[in-house]
Amino acid sequence: MSNQASDAPRRATTPRSTRTQPVRSRRARGIGSLLVVVYGILALAATGRSVFQIIDRFEEAPLAFSLSALSAVVYIVATVALVAPGRLWQRVAWVTITFELIGVLVVGAISVLAPQLLGLTSVDPFGRQSTVWSAFGAGYLLIPLVLPVLGLWWLRVQSRRDAAGPA
Repeated sequence: MSNQASDAPRRATTPRSTRTQPVRSRRARGIGSLLVVVYGILALAATGRSVFQIIDRFEEAPLAFSLSALSAVVYIVATVALVAPGRLWQRVAWVTITFELIGVLVVGAISVLAPQLLGLTSVDPFGRQSTVWSAFGAGYLLIPLVLPVLGLWWLRVQSRRDAAGPA
């Protein structure tokens, strides 16, 4: 008499503890999730705006519109860096978000104090030539000014948690 259990093909099973789980950065948890969403939205908005401006009216303010495209790249890289796990991506997040803060401060100041240096004819944050970082991001409710401050704060909190080790 044969044992049905022994006749059945044996299946290789992997214990649950060794199965591959999706890896997600600790930076993208909690408040970090909200930051990732806002960075993603700004990445889409800045990309759309800069592509349209470059295609439609690049000759009006080439430097300003190129800086808009640069801001789009910065937001895309920051979004990826906040989501991706690992120390390398953490460093990329630090560099990118620091660059973003410097960019919005410099471009914002120039756009308000000397808009002609950027090829802008007005300081209107909702105007035809405005960019993501013009007037410190006033056309985007100053989110481009506040977001990197929050992003750097969040990275610092996460760095301290990582240094303290698992709780």
